[in-house]
Amino acid sequence: MVKILSIQLYKAPAGSGQATQLCSVNDLSNFSFYQKPAIGEFLTFLSTTVASRTPTGSRQSVEKDAYTAHVYHHSSGIIGIIVSDAEYPPRVAFSLLSKILEEFSLKFSKTDIDGGKLNYPELNDYIVKYQDPKQADTILKVQQELDETKVILHKTIEQVLERGEKLDDLVERSNNLSNTSKMFYKSAKKQNSCCVIA
Repeated sequence: MVKILSIQLYKAPAGSGQATQLCSVNDLSNFSFYQKPAIGEFLTFLSTTVASRTPTGSRQSVEKDAYTAHVYHHSSGIIGIIVSDAEYPPRVAFSLLSKILEEFSLKFSKTDIDGGKLNYPELNDYIVKYQDPKQADTILKVQQELDETKVILHKTIEQVLERGEKLDDLVERSNNLSNTSKMFYKSAKKQNSCCVIA
């Protein structure tokens, strides 16, 4: 199942310190009530660790068990992380991170960012919209439509071939029928020639 579990934004660490979380949103709806706190802590720990160790300007995907953390350390000093299941397409994740980080950089000043935790409700919209990567990414949407068209074409070609086989059978039967009728005509003519009724 393709799913985004978390989107988190961090301020880059000063020197070799730890990255500071600015805002986050989690979708833990697939987990039970008792699992949600532990999963939330795991997502924060994973994101903080990966954010702290990602160099400026780089993108990377880090796999941990069944989850993948897609990280983009923007040149502005903001780090975006999407934690998803392993099936989520990295291209879509990085596209979303680029979009979020650009919008975030335009919305908040360096002073706001230095102040710590920020309210960025747009993350809630993104985590909902991008749950289905095919709806959010036009290339994946076109690929899905091409795959569906390909299946339809294969079915149509198979039906045409079946029709062609049936037509060949009918032509062969008509040839056999034609030969049989010619033989019947000849035998009937022969029978009629020996017994002339006056």
